[in-house]
Amino acid sequence: MTDVVRAACLWDDLDPTSETSDEFHTSAGSSDPGDVSADVVIVGAGFTGLWTAHYLNQLDPSSRIVVLESRRVGFGASGRNGGWSSALLPMSLAALVRDHGREAALAFDRAMNASVDEICARARGMGLGRQIAKGGYVQVARTRPQWDRLRDAVTEARSFGITEDDLRVLDVEQTSTLIDVTNTLGSVFTPHCAAIQPGSLVRALAADLRARGVRILEGVTVLSIEPGRIVTDRGPMNAPVSVRATEAFTVRLRHHHRNVLPLYSLMIATEPISGDLLDSLISASRPTFNDARHLIVYGQRTADDRIAFGGRGAPYHFGSRIDPRFDTHDGMVRHLTTALREMFPALSDVSFTHHWGGPLGAHRDWNCSVLFDPRTGMASAGGYVGDGVTTSNLAGRTLAHLITGRETDLTRLPWVGHQSRTWEPEPVRWLAVNAMAKLAALADERERTTGRRARTIERILDLVLGH
Repeated sequence: MTDVVRAACLWDDLDPTSETSDEFHTSAGSSDPGDVSADVVIVGAGFTGLWTAHYLNQLDPSSRIVVLESRRVGFGASGRNGGWSSALLPMSLAALVRDHGREAALAFDRAMNASVDEICARARGMGLGRQIAKGGYVQVARTRPQWDRLRDAVTEARSFGITEDDLRVLDVEQTSTLIDVTNTLGSVFTPHCAAIQPGSLVRALAADLRARGVRILEGVTVLSIEPGRIVTDRGPMNAPVSVRATEAFTVRLRHHHRNVLPLYSLMIATEPISGDLLDSLISASRPTFNDARHLIVYGQRTADDRIAFGGRGAPYHFGSRIDPRFDTHDGMVRHLTTALREMFPALSDVSFTHHWGGPLGAHRDWNCSVLFDPRTGMASAGGYVGDGVTTSNLAGRTLAHLITGRETDLTRLPWVGHQSRTWEPEPVRWLAVNAMAKLAALADERERTTGRRARTIERILDLVLGH
């Protein structure tokens, strides 16, 4: 059976409004940035930048907001991700409790859960109701070590006050009503996740902003961000407030090369699958899913009855390089197709039609953050490590409150003001980051063959990731 037919992003192909070339949107004008007056300049037209503009416009409609984008709206992770609007964070609840206390950690957890509903409501308001489904997230245990790890996680969550309404254990029969994968021992389910079409959402959000008078200038490369001044390839632009919303592409900004690490996550998608077959594998409620392996995989049933499936394991490139050539990888195609067919043997005769990917951003301590300095007017958000669809919405609302001087529950969340240290210089980070991926894969192989948890490797990974 033919595997990947096209090296192309499924979300672009499914969205008639997508502009996949470098012919940028020009209806907002192609003015040089220096000719445009702004109160707030946002660098990056992905979810973080656009949600920030959205909520700023709501709180202060008179504010002149300009968004600068080097390529096109949603070019980065926002338009190429796995389509999960989840309540997951890159840092664990245990780490949040340890560093900030139980109440602050639970407040953050509740804010993320609410943000999933916020995104669903906004998406439906923009006419995307058919492309979003809040079917929850099911994490399946397919080996005894995975099952032990999931039950330990639930026990820990209960100790912090997380109830069955937010996280519950399912047995084999209950799991199979949501997702029927091989070797299931049980699963953990949370309702706080929606499957979305991220490309459609990011472009609909941009269109809504343009209709409300927010200027989005595409094809403008920002070289550096300074207090009151943004330097671009078309000249400088002045504004009292700037927002850096560049995630993995932060490494291309002057003086930010070691602030964020660009990690590649890649995806595949099947051809449309017949209803009877797909219904026997994944519920029509469209839960997102993965198993509890260390080297992360993730999937969803799409609105047009495909399976979109992705995972980690692509190499980190020396010097934090980002290049379109890295958006596909033959080894990852083999890894992902094999993993998906192991989970669903009935897909043996189903073709794979798309393969794509891109970089996501990771801070050195694996913590995402929201920052605003009212003295300099400089703000930023990011470090989502692949959990950015929902987190960016919460970040955008929080930044809007901070910039407009509001003190709210959002501005008191523990990620506000968090400063991560910089990444080590090369070749240390190249050696360490690629070693971590190999260790995760080794742990999965040992658990599969021995039936015992790879606890030593788990401890190493937790130590490095701060969990």
